[in-house]
Amino acid sequence: MKQHGRQQSRRGVSRNSQCVFLLFVALLGVGEPILKAQNTSQESVEQQIQKLNDAMARTQAQLEKSQREMEEMRRQLSALQQQMTNSNLSVPASSPAQPLTPAQVTAAIEELREKQAMQETQIATHEQTKVESESKYPVKLNGLLLLNGFVNTRQVDRPATPTLAIGGPGSTGASVRQTILGLDMRGPHLFGARSHADLQVDFSADISPVNYGGTNTTGYSSPYDEGSAVLRLRTAHAALDWKHTQAFFWLDRPILSPDSPSSLTAVAEPALAWSGNLWAWNPQVGVTHDVSLTGSHQLRLQAALTDVADAPVSPIFSSSPYQSFPASTGRQSRWPGSEVRIALQGLKANQGARIGIGGYFAPHNVSDSYRFDSWATTIDYRLPLPGRLELTGNVYRGQSLGGLGAGGYKDYVYRSNTYSQEAYFRALEDVGGWSQLKEKLSERLELNAAFGVDELFASQLRPYAGVSTAIYQNLARNRTYTGNVIYSPSAYLLFSLEYRRLESSPVIGQTSGSNIIGLGVGYKF
Repeated sequence: MKQHGRQQSRRGVSRNSQCVFLLFVALLGVGEPILKAQNTSQESVEQQIQKLNDAMARTQAQLEKSQREMEEMRRQLSALQQQMTNSNLSVPASSPAQPLTPAQVTAAIEELREKQAMQETQIATHEQTKVESESKYPVKLNGLLLLNGFVNTRQVDRPATPTLAIGGPGSTGASVRQTILGLDMRGPHLFGARSHADLQVDFSADISPVNYGGTNTTGYSSPYDEGSAVLRLRTAHAALDWKHTQAFFWLDRPILSPDSPSSLTAVAEPALAWSGNLWAWNPQVGVTHDVSLTGSHQLRLQAALTDVADAPVSPIFSSSPYQSFPASTGRQSRWPGSEVRIALQGLKANQGARIGIGGYFAPHNVSDSYRFDSWATTIDYRLPLPGRLELTGNVYRGQSLGGLGAGGYKDYVYRSNTYSQEAYFRALEDVGGWSQLKEKLSERLELNAAFGVDELFASQLRPYAGVSTAIYQNLARNRTYTGNVIYSPSAYLLFSLEYRRLESSPVIGQTSGSNIIGLGVGYKF
């Protein structure tokens, strides 16, 4: 009996063990999907948290972008408010406390509308599709289609673009040879600088040379046939611009003479050319650096090397019988000319008061027996005046400035001895300058009045002059008085009426004068 009870007890324990084992297996089978579900749930939560973090990051980026846009809008609004403050829409200073009259309000609104219309047309011009090059960098075509009508009361050197009065009957006509074509190019950033270039051409070249008693010149007093117009390179620029520095190469007026009088009838040769305006286009390579000063001013430092051409009236002295076209006297010296300029001006170079001083030096070699140096000192200025007036100009004193557009078309004079076969040379000293008063009545209408003079020292010229000598060798003083009105009804159209008085005085003989009435009609594109 005891043994039987023990066996039953053992069977009970065995059954209990089996039940526990089966229950454990069952729990394992059920626990595995539960654990998987828990892991899956944890992963889902982590993914949701990650998604929330990504969404917050995107929201933060959008907020930062919106903040930047708001800051830019605030900056533009501040600039616009400053521009409106600086404009002439406010009450004159003489009566700051008086309210605006209805007439003043109407005038201010009309002026604001004119400015807005001009800006809209200019923006539309910039937004037009331009010429594209094969590279990815843009090339823009621009220009000025210009028609000039003229009436010359007395004879001048070139009827459509006169610079010298020579006596005799006058002339009347029209010309389109002062039309200008240009290309504007923007290139890549190099060495941290922005690169750009441009060039301009016109149709005022003259291939028919005129010989004045052994002188080599082209274009002066030559026949002016519209059908024989030849393309001519006017100016070209290439530069690298940093924040305060520019390295440049250009074919343009000297850095000593940064300004030019306003005119729509004197374009092929700028207004007051050969009457005090140092305008001649010569190759130059140099650098400009701006030094910021306290307040709203800066100091501009410029230096350049230049290849100065000979004056239009230059004798030919070939050093070799095989050299049909000898090098210029500047190139025969084997040394380039040099220019320096220092100017005190506003932070915006084209606005506000400015005064600059400059210096120029270039060696020349006429022949093995004669060498001379050309040099100049200059002062240029721009002075804003009350009543929307502005005074600009340039004065100079130097020697042999024919290559810069002064000096009476010549650098030197000479005389040969028929018995000794010797030649006597004399470099000519020169003084001159110009000044213009501009009144800008509105964004579309401006008035200009200017005067310029270029004068050689008569005591140096007289021993080498003669009654039968051509006017260019005899010329001692050239003066020009001019006044014009320029009206621009839109950003594309220009109209101008101009009066000019030329007075050319030889060292021997009487002064010749001519009154010139010019009409200019231009279409900008």
